Amino acid sequence: MESSAIVAHIIEQHRVRPGALLPMLHAMQDALGCIPPEAVPPIAQALNLSRAEVHGVISYYAHFRQTPPGRHVVRVCCAEACQAVGGEALAEHARERLAGSGITLEPVYCLGLCACGPSVQVDETTLHARVTLEKLDALIAALESAS
Repeated sequence: MESSAIVAHIIEQHRVRPGALLPMLHAMQDALGCIPPEAVPPIAQALNLSRAEVHGVISYYAHFRQTPPGRHVVRVCCAEACQAVGGEALAEHARERLAGSGITLEPVYCLGLCACGPSVQVDETTLHARVTLEKLDALIAALESAS
């Protein structure tokens, strides 16, 4: 199905729901990998909002993307508990290691593994605790070789 058809379908599914904007945006990102800029006008029209209001919500929440992600997404926890055990160094190493790799790096602010940080999530499914620079390199190497 073409992305404009997917956008139209998701709008129709959610438009009458109270508080429809966030569920609509989540559904769109789940279906398309991002919320494309061309989806903003029809969302705004369907919900009787301005384009600026819709764009404001998309840009406010770090979870929402406006461009498609790489073939994998690596999330590094940047919350205080992970920072206290080396999370900042891990995030910086990930930035350097993933530059130009086609893998998307996203900071997150809690993966729920506070007692065993620093933590990393690969794609939407796999959580890793007590991640060292070496463990991160091994995770990235496995992602690169699988693609």
